[in-house]
Amino acid sequence: MSATVIKPAAGPGAMTGCLAPIDKNGLDDLIAKGRANPQAIKTLKCKTIAEGRFRHLNMIRDLPPYIVDEPPGLLGDDTAPNPSEASLAALGSCLAVGIHANAVARGITVRSLELELEADINITAVWGTGDTSPKPVGFDAVRVKVHLDADAPKAELDELVAHARTWSPVANTFSKPVPVNCETV
Repeated sequence: MSATVIKPAAGPGAMTGCLAPIDKNGLDDLIAKGRANPQAIKTLKCKTIAEGRFRHLNMIRDLPPYIVDEPPGLLGDDTAPNPSEASLAALGSCLAVGIHANAVARGITVRSLELELEADINITAVWGTGDTSPKPVGFDAVRVKVHLDADAPKAELDELVAHARTWSPVANTFSKPVPVNCETV
């Protein structure tokens, strides 16, 4: 699997040479709420609807459907990322949010932030219909390259990225056993 980096032609930070700013007061309010109630839990929900073949609509909040499909090599229509690619996108986005938020909290100006993610996956089990001999299923490891242009020394940026990785909900979901309970209703 190779990484793809998409650079926007223009975005909120195009005029300033920096990423669009995060509302520092709003961030401070979120920090205060988290410290005031460190046991707070929020339940996230997604309803997945099979549309046909391997294309699925994922309904999240009141947003337009988030589409997941498979590439032609896996018998899909190639209209959207496949589930494994979507999980890499979720990880990359979560890490980027953490890096940017922590940079703002520390007073570091970020001019640009790009993450390249890649992972290898054995697909010979074909979702449990192919070679089901004992083998790891899913990613064995995820490799992330963070391209961060900011006004801080490299050692400080390295620590910032490590800190964001430590506190990323998606990175932690990837790296710890999480029970997945499925039931037919």
